[in-house]
Amino acid sequence: MQGQGNRTDAYELTFTAIPYHPLKPYRPAPIRWPQVSGTLPARVTSPDNDTYGYIDPQGRYRVKFNVDLKQWKSGMESLWVRLAKPYAGNTYGFHFPLIDGTEVAIAFMQGNPDRPYIAHAMHDSAHPDLVTTINKHRNVIRTPANNKLRMDDKRGQEHIKLATEYGKTQLNLGHLVDNKKQPRGEGFELRTDEWGAIAANRGLYLTTQTQPKAQGKQLDMQAAIAQLENALSIAKALQNAATQSDAHSADTDSQAQLKANLTQLTQSGLLAYAQEGMALTSPENIQLTTASSLTFTSEHQTDINALKNVTLSSAEAIGLFAQKAGMKLFANQGDIEVQAQNANLNMAAKQDIKVDSVDGKVTITAKDNLTLICGGSYIKISSEGIELGTPDNVYLKCNVMQKMGPASHHLSTKLNINNQELEALLKKHISFNSKGFSA
Repeated sequence: MQGQGNRTDAYELTFTAIPYHPLKPYRPAPIRWPQVSGTLPARVTSPDNDTYGYIDPQGRYRVKFNVDLKQWKSGMESLWVRLAKPYAGNTYGFHFPLIDGTEVAIAFMQGNPDRPYIAHAMHDSAHPDLVTTINKHRNVIRTPANNKLRMDDKRGQEHIKLATEYGKTQLNLGHLVDNKKQPRGEGFELRTDEWGAIAANRGLYLTTQTQPKAQGKQLDMQAAIAQLENALSIAKALQNAATQSDAHSADTDSQAQLKANLTQLTQSGLLAYAQEGMALTSPENIQLTTASSLTFTSEHQTDINALKNVTLSSAEAIGLFAQKAGMKLFANQGDIEVQAQNANLNMAAKQDIKVDSVDGKVTITAKDNLTLICGGSYIKISSEGIELGTPDNVYLKCNVMQKMGPASHHLSTKLNINNQELEALLKKHISFNSKGFSA
């Protein structure tokens, strides 16, 4: 296209054109869009040097390019820029927020300068790497607040640590070390300065049973169940012996039901098994409470020791039974008292009964009458007098026998009995329903 003109001649425009064709319209060659190759260094920014990541509702960041020397308002150095992640999708993803000052590398989608994104973050001299030559066998994920997952690959000393600063709550696995890398244990440790809870809705199994190299089933509890079966067989044998002796027998049905519930944890229960023994200790109180049956079984000896008092109370009956070696009841200091406050006191022995008072006296009293029977002869003592009866002779051997005036001696023992108060107390303070006890 060319144009010319002057004061004497008219303006003249000359041009060369392409004839119009509706099927072959003219299109000039497009201008090549600029491209950015590789990445550019930048730093994440925020308005107030935020403690946490400064991001928008879509999880994007503001950055300031190192080549941008112009002063901008903090947090306004760029438009919002996306962060590339190794895992992302609808309702799931992977995101460790970047905070103010973090060095990042900015890449561009297809090299388009209008489509930047954060390709990755980098350490620098002011923000050194967590893994260096001094701990090159460690694999570490750590947040600015020191929440961390540390996996140490040092051969023969492998360990994993999952920890948070709140309450110094930690899960340590494998070869345990302190902050100076000094050994402090082996195995696993779950600890906190705050509260702890273990919850398993379908059941919980605690054991020290050996499973070398993690071989075997999760609920491999044959040894524990064998102990329960052995305890049940002991209880049933003693139950039969007690029943034959007219003694109170154990409740083996509840034991059988418990074993069935705990086998493979078919019901929501807790089973604990220790191969070499178990101890439950506290400098304060320990309480065992159940809404049903409580059973203690040992194959050898059971000991209960107390430096002060031992109290055994039952709202109904108490039964003691010894199959072979008998019973002994000793009080080194103080009295022994046995009372049947609302019923009879019965004592029987197949062989001898011996009552001794070494340094005192023996007193037997009865309100109505007292009868001694032996070999068909008897002595009956009552308020009406003394009656002697025998199928044979009566012998009196004495130095002097005197007859004096009448005399009597009354019962001195008092029984503290109040059944109505006891029943009212039990009904008032203890009620049972399907949810347990309530006060």
